[in-house]
Amino acid sequence: MTSDATPPAGDPHRESPSLGLTPLSRVRLDELLQEMLDRVGQVMASRERLRALLDAVVGIGTDLDLHSTLRRIVEAACDLAGARYGALGVIGPDRQLTEFITHGIPPEAHAAIGDPPHGRGVLGLLIADPRPVRMPDITQHPQSYGFPPNHPPMHSFLGVPLRIREHVFGNLYLADKQGAREFTEDDEEIVVALAAAAGVAIENARLYAVAHRRERWLAAAAEITGVLLGEVRRTDALTLIARRARQVAEADLALVLLYDEDAEQLTVEVVDSAEGRSPRLLGTVLPAEETAFADSVTHQRHTVIESLAKAAPWPVSVTAGPAVVSPLAAGDQLSGILVVAHADGKALPSDDDVPLLASFAGQAALALERARAQEERELLAVLEDRERIARDLHDVVIQRLFATGLQLQSAVPLGNRPEVVTKRINAAVDDLDSTIRDIRRAIFELRTPMSAALRTEIRDAVDAAAGALGFRPVLELVGPIDSAVPDTVRPDLLAVLREALSNAVRHAQAEKVTVGVQVDGGRLTLTVTDDGIGTDPHQARGGLVNLRERAAGHDGTFEIRRAEPRGTALCWSVPLRD
Repeated sequence: MTSDATPPAGDPHRESPSLGLTPLSRVRLDELLQEMLDRVGQVMASRERLRALLDAVVGIGTDLDLHSTLRRIVEAACDLAGARYGALGVIGPDRQLTEFITHGIPPEAHAAIGDPPHGRGVLGLLIADPRPVRMPDITQHPQSYGFPPNHPPMHSFLGVPLRIREHVFGNLYLADKQGAREFTEDDEEIVVALAAAAGVAIENARLYAVAHRRERWLAAAAEITGVLLGEVRRTDALTLIARRARQVAEADLALVLLYDEDAEQLTVEVVDSAEGRSPRLLGTVLPAEETAFADSVTHQRHTVIESLAKAAPWPVSVTAGPAVVSPLAAGDQLSGILVVAHADGKALPSDDDVPLLASFAGQAALALERARAQEERELLAVLEDRERIARDLHDVVIQRLFATGLQLQSAVPLGNRPEVVTKRINAAVDDLDSTIRDIRRAIFELRTPMSAALRTEIRDAVDAAAGALGFRPVLELVGPIDSAVPDTVRPDLLAVLREALSNAVRHAQAEKVTVGVQVDGGRLTLTVTDDGIGTDPHQARGGLVNLRERAAGHDGTFEIRRAEPRGTALCWSVPLRD
């Protein structure tokens, strides 16, 4: 007997409301709900991965140092794809891996592995064909070379190229997916997206590095320009050039080789090393044609050589690393070459470094030309000074000695007239004293440094007054004037001389003016004597008062007196403390 009555509440046999659905429909609804939950989970997971991708993109763009940026990219890729190991290989111009940055391998294990890979085997797949590569087991690939000793085992693999515009900068390698047998398509897509953002970050870091290097080169060139504004000594200038070139290029060795066109030889003039090595290279002479520098010498080109050790027959060991050779040329005149070499194992200098070094070498060539011009000018000044002294000795000293000899010779027949003989002997002695003073003056001028030109300035002041006077004043210079008179006294001495000559022009009406400058006994004395109408010493005013004040400023004296037989004598004297 059946009953249609509803089972009481709490009855375990009571069924849930069917909502008018058949059992089959309820199963399908459960599947749809589960699928919806799975989709929601996938959306949430994708959202989290996208947020992680965004955080990674922001993170790798916060540092402008290239090496730190590359390391951040590897770490972010491992986190996003769930990889245990990661690496980033930078591709060089020769299509080999020049730099290999790893993540997940302990430092001690990394050291035990040895040299980094060069881009063969599976790693070379992306170099030959820069497209994403994903495989479940790298060891089963036909091009697998196997792992070196002490290398951790790896199976699942994901490789993605890193592009900077159309240029492949390097490759991103991930291995051993954690929690799964292999990397998924989602892993590949998110790593490809990271690689695209990483290319921008790498380009920014490279541009920043180039700008920073350019700034350092410009600062070094500005320092060389500062040297050009002052007195340039060739060896000092070349040493500074080599040191700054090595420091800015972060190189191991810098050489400056001067070129002898007649002998076709290069001579090592300056050596600057990071550790102070290779001093025995100084003075090394190399036949230009037997070196790798011949192209730079012949055609004045900037060249890059792979090994400095193989570039020339060096007498001692030098670094075997790459080097940049820049000619030191101003116009068509080649002075030498600048060689900047890196340590063995370093990569060849980039295309950005060569023009920067070339610009710096141009500044260095100007420094050499200025140093050479200064040396030639100083040599000409020495030769002109020697010629002037020789002319003075010939025209004054020798002629006076000859006249004195004739005067003494003419006194021999006058032995019966002692007063005449005495007078002639005294005159000869006076002439000999004057000759001795002239010779002493020439000796002092020979000992005087070329930078000292007080005698020249005194002569110029006297020559300037000759036009107004109508005749040239007689000038007598006694003692080491150029070397003994300090710089603090020179301006006052010249001012006093010009004022005294100006007074002689305006007031003396003289036919003869004598200027004497003497350094003796620790004092400098200037005397200006004329044979004019004379002046009252007690009525001195104006410019003459200034002369007295200039003397007092140096604890000196100033005096005006009448000259004999007529005229005025001005005497200005100060002690020499330096």
